[in-house]
Amino acid sequence: MFFNLSSMRWFFLIALALVVSAAAYGFAASNTVPASSAGEGSGAVSGFTVTAVHYNLNATTPANIDSVTFTIAPPVPAGGSVKAKLVSAGGTWYSCTVTGGTSVACTTTSPQATAQTTDTLDVVAAQ
Repeated sequence: MFFNLSSMRWFFLIALALVVSAAAYGFAASNTVPASSAGEGSGAVSGFTVTAVHYNLNATTPANIDSVTFTIAPPVPAGGSVKAKLVSAGGTWYSCTVTGGTSVACTTTSPQATAQTTDTLDVVAAQ
């Protein structure tokens, strides 16, 4: 039986394509993504709930807000981050410190937050 050289090339190209496809499927099937929580919004946030909000006023100039503290649930694990914003349109995102996973404190002095311009509390938390 006589095979045409051109048909042999096609046979090997198709066989190679099948092997590469099977290998790629095997690698793709083994990918996994760990579960996590993240959310953005004011009030109850998808994945996190913010409660016990307290605005700490400046002792000398009470119109200035030096910090905001609140409780967050579920706990933010080590390596997670929390940020807060007090002005809805073009406000500054302040970095926050998490203690014990649930107690959050955000210093709002750079730039200085004021009671006059504060119109929201937006919190973004991520694991």
